[in-house]
Amino acid sequence: MNKDDIQENLIKIGRNIVQEKGPDFLTARKLSEASGYSVGTIYNQFGNMDNYILIQNYITLDTLYHNLIKVQKNSSYEKLNEYIRIFAEFVLQNRFLWHMLFNFHLNCTDRLFSVTYLRRVSMIISLFEKNLTDLYQGLEFKKRHAFVEVLWITLFALSSLLTTSALETYSKINATKICELLLNTYLAGIKVSERIG
Repeated sequence: MNKDDIQENLIKIGRNIVQEKGPDFLTARKLSEASGYSVGTIYNQFGNMDNYILIQNYITLDTLYHNLIKVQKNSSYEKLNEYIRIFAEFVLQNRFLWHMLFNFHLNCTDRLFSVTYLRRVSMIISLFEKNLTDLYQGLEFKKRHAFVEVLWITLFALSSLLTTSALETYSKINATKICELLLNTYLAGIKVSERIG
């Protein structure tokens, strides 16, 4: 079996571990037990578990992006709402994988994200920005970009709650609906700031 096949098997097996048992269960030892490969083989393939998790997160972001680009709505407003619905449902359906991605962000304080990783995040954000541009054509680039960044950061922060049952403590509103309300309240706020700014 060649190196690519071994990596592919390890990624697939690790993904199954996370989806079934959660990201805390994903260790080199557990991956070794589930795959039949030695811990040494795992480290030879990926260097360390941080690199392995980063590749898992690449796949998660790629899958989300490919779900988003399938949107066929006509208006930018409808597209943004569909993006939010898909985003929320994706996080809810892939709680453990998203939790792993979110925790990677929280714990990545001592090093910068790779260009490859940031490019994936940027591709998702650009979908939102394109449609926000169409909705608010009078906004200057710097301001529009800031609005999109704040929206993404807010959604990303909210997504951490979607991966747990914590939201149920605060609200009985459907999690997807919370994301939709957040978006539409935010869009209305941009409209107001356009008028007074």
